[in-house]
Amino acid sequence: MVAARALRFSRNRERSKRLQIVLIIFALLFIICAFLAVCIRIEFGNVSHDIATVKTTAFSIEPSEVPWNLILVNVSLPLQEEPDVEFTLLSNGQKVDKRIYPDLQQMFDDAREQGVYPIVREGYRTHKQQIETYNDKVAAYMREGYKRGKAEELAGQWVAVPGSSEHELGLAVDINADKERSDSDTVYSWLADNAWRYGFILRYPRGKEHITGIDYEPWHYRYVGKEAAEQIYEKGITLEEYLENYPAQN
Repeated sequence: MVAARALRFSRNRERSKRLQIVLIIFALLFIICAFLAVCIRIEFGNVSHDIATVKTTAFSIEPSEVPWNLILVNVSLPLQEEPDVEFTLLSNGQKVDKRIYPDLQQMFDDAREQGVYPIVREGYRTHKQQIETYNDKVAAYMREGYKRGKAEELAGQWVAVPGSSEHELGLAVDINADKERSDSDTVYSWLADNAWRYGFILRYPRGKEHITGIDYEPWHYRYVGKEAAEQIYEKGITLEEYLENYPAQN
């Protein structure tokens, strides 16, 4: 009897030890998992911070420090709200920021005197209109057989993602030819040589796609003012590149 009790006691003691070992192992595993979770959270927190930094330091100054004509809008710096500006209604129903109209009209008048006949095909777009334009482009690619992800990627090369379009500022115009009196090449060539004189720049030039994020668009012109336009034209740079050194230039 005594031997049996001693055996049971020994077995219970062994089970207790095993249970303690198991509990210790689980405790250690819990501590390790908690430590890893903290590390992962910190790492992802750093990544998120880096992304936010890219968005807010896409150029070296705060948006509030630049004049209205140099406001930068792109994928990294989307509009937070629709602009509160006055618009001028053009004869074909398009609208532009009232402040750019005199230089735009002068540019068109001078072009016509030289036998070149441009028209504004697109001016200001509301955020809703930009969404519709973008979605239409995505749908067109999907009809060609692309999956949505690829269709959105391709659409973004031609139509700015809603919120990142300069058309939502009212400072950009898509200029095409009056086909009854001019051809596109003539209009695009004249604009490339002369638009800067009136404060407009070719916003998405060839070879700068890695900076602007938009494919070459010979029809898309952005008003930046005559002083900035002259420097951008002479240096062959983009608005992003100009704004990187804006404080030093002014």
